Amino acid sequence: MQSTTEIKVIHQPSQEQLNQLGVSKWPIWAKEVSEFPWTYDESETCYLLEGDVIVTPVNGEPVQVKKGDLVTFPAGMSCTWNIKSDVRKHYKFG
Repeated sequence: MQSTTEIKVIHQPSQEQLNQLGVSKWPIWAKEVSEFPWTYDESETCYLLEGDVIVTPVNGEPVQVKKGDLVTFPAGMSCTWNIKSDVRKHYKFG
């Protein structure tokens, strides 16, 4: 059975990689400094335009995500988002 706590982070992906994914066409989500629980009903891939976040999966290790990171969160994962500096990100579900 696949672990639902694995967060995949690519630090500073190339512009070519971002273009291939079509990141610039994805919607944008923004949130101020805060802390809240979240559960992913489906996988999400996002690219941080701004911000610094620590995402801690339930029963998992904290993962730091910063501006310039391309991140994939697995479907079914419950976690806590602790936003250290305001976030703006492109995102895509599924």
